[in-house]
Amino acid sequence: MIAVVQRASEASVRVKDEVVGAIGHGLLVLLGVTRGDSERDAEWMARKLAALRIFSDADGKMNLSVKDVSGGVLLISQFTLLGDASKGNRPGFSRAEDPGAARVLYERVCEIVEARGLTVARGRFGESMQVALVNNGPVTILLDSRETPEHGGERPS
Repeated sequence: MIAVVQRASEASVRVKDEVVGAIGHGLLVLLGVTRGDSERDAEWMARKLAALRIFSDADGKMNLSVKDVSGGVLLISQFTLLGDASKGNRPGFSRAEDPGAARVLYERVCEIVEARGLTVARGRFGESMQVALVNNGPVTILLDSRETPEHGGERPS
């Protein structure tokens, strides 16, 4: 499971002309579910998102989590994060999980983050979406559940 995490002053997502999810201060998370991801990956990602200390404390150091700053999380499924353009110019998506299984794991990450006491706004899985972001910093962090010791610390090929 791969996530692009951006510290936001505000973020929203539209489907057609309707805002379907929005936050003020918090995290915009673009989440890609990798083929073979499991409940364990969803749990790791949700724990990491809730605890990630990328908000500034009184001394200006990134030392606070989204929960510490009473922020929200806008979580959007984005299979194109798994695009591989290493050969040619057209990305392949063979690393992306099938939509049915990906939806289940995406929803599971949302549920676990909510269970940790955070407000979660969502995109619409499988829809064409327009995402707006005011990136605060800018701060952007990449997370990959496969780079954990449980997975041997390496990205799958």
